[in-house]
Amino acid sequence: MPKAKLQAATLGGTADEIEAAFYEALQNADIAQLMGCWADEDEIVCVHPGGPCLVGGAAIRAAFETLFANGRIQVRAERVRRVVALASAVHSVLERVELLTTEGPRHAWVVATNVYHKTPQGWRLVAHHASPGTASDVAELGAAPQVLH
Repeated sequence: MPKAKLQAATLGGTADEIEAAFYEALQNADIAQLMGCWADEDEIVCVHPGGPCLVGGAAIRAAFETLFANGRIQVRAERVRRVVALASAVHSVLERVELLTTEGPRHAWVVATNVYHKTPQGWRLVAHHASPGTASDVAELGAAPQVLH
């Protein structure tokens, strides 16, 4: 990870910078970097697709350590929609995950919501909730943005 991104995750940064560091940590299987993106709070939560609600840093760390035991997680955020307030940000993300199957590489789609709070240490992740994506989520990637009047 470039030094500037690591410092952003360590020292504060914006919600977007923390999110970039989070996805980079997944791609590098870097548990220290990944946990540096999370708030130091007892009630942080993480839900992986089809998994239980993990509460607290220890449970979240253990789950990601298990995932990283199988290697890196090749995931890219294909679309991010943001709602930002003074001390919180909610990002709706369509993730493209590359899976290695017996037939070769395949892609899976995951819809995730990442919630960030501005803490004394800077912006930090307080919730990551991911669910399997659907064909309509993927089709929306190519759709023109809609404007409501």
